[in-house]
Amino acid sequence: MAKMKAAMAAVLVMEKEGISQAFGVPGAAINPLYACLRERGAIAHVLARHVEGASHMAEGYTRARAGNIGVCIGTSGPAGTDMITGLYSAQADSIPILCITGQAPRARLYKEDFQAVDIESISKPVTKWSVTVREPAQVPRALQQAFHLMRSGRPGPVLIDLPFDVQMAEIEFDIDTYEPLPVYKPAASRKQVEKALQMMQAAQRPLIVAGGGIINADASDLLVEFAELTGVPVIPTLMGWGTIPDDHPLMAGMCGLQTSHRYGNATMLASDFVLGIGNRWANRHTGSTEVYTKGRTFVHVDIEPTQIGRVFAPDLGIVSDARAALERFVEVAREMKAAGTLRSRTAWAGECRERKRTMLRKTNYDTVPMKPQRVYQCMNNNFGRDTTYVSTIGLSQIAGAQFLHVYGPRQWINCGQAGPLGWTIPAALGVRAADPTRKIVALSGDYDFQFMIEELAVGAQFKLPYIHMVVNNSYLGLIRQAQRGFSMDYCVQLGFENINTPELQGYGVDHKAVVEGLGCKAIRVHRQEEIKPAIEQAERWMAEFQVPVVIEVMLERVTNISMGTEIDAINEFEELALTPADAPTAVGLLD
Repeated sequence: MAKMKAAMAAVLVMEKEGISQAFGVPGAAINPLYACLRERGAIAHVLARHVEGASHMAEGYTRARAGNIGVCIGTSGPAGTDMITGLYSAQADSIPILCITGQAPRARLYKEDFQAVDIESISKPVTKWSVTVREPAQVPRALQQAFHLMRSGRPGPVLIDLPFDVQMAEIEFDIDTYEPLPVYKPAASRKQVEKALQMMQAAQRPLIVAGGGIINADASDLLVEFAELTGVPVIPTLMGWGTIPDDHPLMAGMCGLQTSHRYGNATMLASDFVLGIGNRWANRHTGSTEVYTKGRTFVHVDIEPTQIGRVFAPDLGIVSDARAALERFVEVAREMKAAGTLRSRTAWAGECRERKRTMLRKTNYDTVPMKPQRVYQCMNNNFGRDTTYVSTIGLSQIAGAQFLHVYGPRQWINCGQAGPLGWTIPAALGVRAADPTRKIVALSGDYDFQFMIEELAVGAQFKLPYIHMVVNNSYLGLIRQAQRGFSMDYCVQLGFENINTPELQGYGVDHKAVVEGLGCKAIRVHRQEEIKPAIEQAERWMAEFQVPVVIEVMLERVTNISMGTEIDAINEFEELALTPADAPTAVGLLD
């Protein structure tokens, strides 16, 4: 049997499990693992500027491609606590990432040693499994269990904490005989699927709600096939956006309180049956369950048994991986179609398309400073069907979801439930590390952009180019809008007179100077006609310098974006589209 350090066994297991990329920040307590990474040279490493940034890079890496697992590495103490936000974000959206932390030697645990913290206990609520490995011989098996858990059932993150002396200890381990553990995923039975389709057949106005579990299961092609076989329109959730192309005749729009379409909400309210697959009935999608469920029958398919009935009790619950369920749904639907027993949904689907064509918000503004709606119209005009958008939270993300178009799975990469500011830059870098060829456009408001702006230096150092659209209103815009209910505008203004850049006229931070100081390129625009040339210049710079390029668009300070407290009570603060010319890039008008 081969003898090796436990840290080397950990690296060999990661290689055998398919890991080829890691993100992190070395430190004294994790240096044994880094020494083995260096010796092997098989796992590339991106040095983050903040350990939280490394965790979000790992998230972006996982979300970019089916089967990916991002790895983030840090030392003991604050490195682990810094990565808690990334673990929370990954856990909330069912994203598998592996977090490895160093730890003080076992003899110094619980003695308030320097940078020694009980990260196992701290991280347990936001991981599928968290463990401090106290026996060197258990290190390879802890890694084996970690990969098994991350891939089985509802995906999610794992933290493995390695004391310094555990990493350094010699163990016997044969990597040549190592095999990954079989992955467990529940599958719907034919009887369950037949019952669900019977319920759909009895409905007059059925819908499919497509959640992020479909993307996690790499089953978007099956969703589209199932929708086309049955003729039933699809409402994707924010995490499921891209499961069906926006311009598909059966894509009926998104429903919700914020990241939604007028036509999507109207179609949900008009429906009488909903089949939810791989979704969790998030409150920003549903609003109150009383309004959302009234007059509708529900079937809920989810990989996690405890999700079914968590928000409201469906009429039928099915525990299944989304791909396994959709394979069976397609199989049965094909048989029904061949037998001529599937109901026609032509009239209902036509009603949904008519709402999609007519219930629009205005985007075609010419004012200066620019309204954000016009920025998204310009983005639709200048970014193609192959664009992948990366975003987190704020009015920028909410308006982006209302106005942008997504045409395929993993082309909208967004932290849906946690929504930590600062997520966008490192996540976009993780997506780029996963895919050197993809067209990536990140979207941030100015505050999200400022949170982890230092990570742009990572993009410059490691040649990870992408375009970052920053819509700058110099405000905490979403919080300002929420404060309207309290009749205040308090502690949310980011503007100030910058003594070094008076031409900013009170907008505060000179993002262009900061971006350039971090080794990247930046362009500032004020008018809609400047956006296309800026994008063309950004693409030339990316090709030449291989660094991120920021396009900062100066917005009017205050714009209220459509949202409300119920899906039947959305406040439309700005103008609605009265003619096609008011919303020329609306997807319902593009056919």
